[in-house]
Amino acid sequence: MADLLRVAMVAGEASGDQLAAPLMAALKARRNPIMFAGIGGPRMEALGFESHYPIEKLSVRGYAEALMHYREIMGIRRRIARSLLAERPDVFIGVDASDFNLDLERKLKDAGIPAIHYVSPSVWAWRAWRVRRIARSVTRILVMFPFEAPLYEKAGVPVTYVGHPLADLIPLEPNKLEARAALRLPAGKLIVALLPGSRRSELQYMASSFVLAAHRFRQEVHDVHFVCPTVTRDTRDMFERAVHEHQRTDLPLTLLFGHSHEALAAADLALVASGTATLETALFKTPMVIAYRQAPLTWALMRTMIYLPYVGMPNVLAGEKLVPELLQDEANPAALAGALLTLLRDTAAQRRQIERFHEFHHLLRQNAAEKAADAILEVLKK
Repeated sequence: MADLLRVAMVAGEASGDQLAAPLMAALKARRNPIMFAGIGGPRMEALGFESHYPIEKLSVRGYAEALMHYREIMGIRRRIARSLLAERPDVFIGVDASDFNLDLERKLKDAGIPAIHYVSPSVWAWRAWRVRRIARSVTRILVMFPFEAPLYEKAGVPVTYVGHPLADLIPLEPNKLEARAALRLPAGKLIVALLPGSRRSELQYMASSFVLAAHRFRQEVHDVHFVCPTVTRDTRDMFERAVHEHQRTDLPLTLLFGHSHEALAAADLALVASGTATLETALFKTPMVIAYRQAPLTWALMRTMIYLPYVGMPNVLAGEKLVPELLQDEANPAALAGALLTLLRDTAAQRRQIERFHEFHHLLRQNAAEKAADAILEVLKK
């Protein structure tokens, strides 16, 4: 019988939990017995992960928001570093959450513990100096997009392109009618998905704009039904409050707890907050408009560092502004409704988006969890 393999992991938010769970399953299929511990979410815990802190403690987005929780987050990182240096796991895997994980990985790597980072920070969009920091911090980085690998190879960072797990999970041809039936959405209506974000800080800045945009859109398109999947009880409550606060007329809306994939499969169009959800929307081949608002201080700091002319992953993959983006002050209800109406009426633009989305799906469909597990075990062999 093989020795027990001890794997420490830190996933910092819901999307990290979603990425880490299939990786855990792939590792368990290749190596037994194996023990996982660190910081993780419910999907990881369902596979036997022992989480020492709630994942929500790290789920903070933006500079201004992070400053408010800085002391608590740094305290968690110090404690988990001390614990891991004492316990000396066989390998550490940081899943995304680079602001938290990279310093932790550097400490562990310096102490002789292999440190693998899964999901590249957006070094191609901003903060390019981080490649040097990553080189000092990691034994290997696993990247999800093909254009990322050459950046790390050039800097001498060991790197493996594994593809994106969502491209493996989402069917190449989603069944729209089946998804509508599963969600009991009304037949014969235009279905518009609203995805205002997965964090409280995002809902704080976008919930009202999305609700008011939906009201404006309905003034022009009466035969519409909206569907909004929410990630947590908190974010669902926040969106519900925004709906009640701006209840000018009844809004035909199905508010969901979870079920974002069914909502995107069912939708004809989507209004999506920038982030992983834009890639999910593209993989479901749903034409979209991207929006984003955040704390003014965070936005002011980011504007000085971003050098790409777009932020949404579909546009980064396309190398052009394939999908309309409305950011910060531009992401007001009138502009959001106007962009959705323009896209609805421009069927050629919808077709262009869908054609490119098919290309992205084939490009990213690489059996990511299996490739990542193989790369991790290869590091351990060495």
